[in-house]
Amino acid sequence: MYYYTNGRVVSNFINQILDNKPITIYGDGSQTRSICYIDDLIDGLLKLMKSDYHFPVNIGNNEEYTILQLANIICDEMKVNQKYVYCDLPEDDPLQRKPDITKANKILNWKPKYDVRNGLRKTIQYFKEIHS
Repeated sequence: MYYYTNGRVVSNFINQILDNKPITIYGDGSQTRSICYIDDLIDGLLKLMKSDYHFPVNIGNNEEYTILQLANIICDEMKVNQKYVYCDLPEDDPLQRKPDITKANKILNWKPKYDVRNGLRKTIQYFKEIHS
C-alpha cells in the first residue's frame, strides 16, 4: 500500500487524492485536529512579535474536527469520492488537538479569519499548482 508519512493530515489527504490513492485513516478516524490557515498563523505570530508580551501564547484555530471529518471535507472540496484505508493508530498519535487561543484573543486581539473550508480551498489550490 502507498502511504504518506510526513505526519501532516491535510497535505497527506490532498496528495493522496491528487495521486489517485486511497486516503489513509489511522485508527477509526475519531482523533481530532485543529487546522489553521497559514495566513492566520503568520498574522498571529507577527502580532505577538510586535507586542510587549513575552510569554507563550497559543496561535492556531480552536475549531476541532475529527480526522474522518477532515477527510470528508477535503473530498467534498476536491469533488471526489475517494476510498479510505484504515490502519492501526500509531502509539504516539495524539487523540485530541485543540489549542486554547484565549490569550491570543485577549492579549493580541487576534483570532483566525479563515474558516476550515476557506483555508482548505486555498491549500488545495496550492497543492494542485505544485503537483507533478
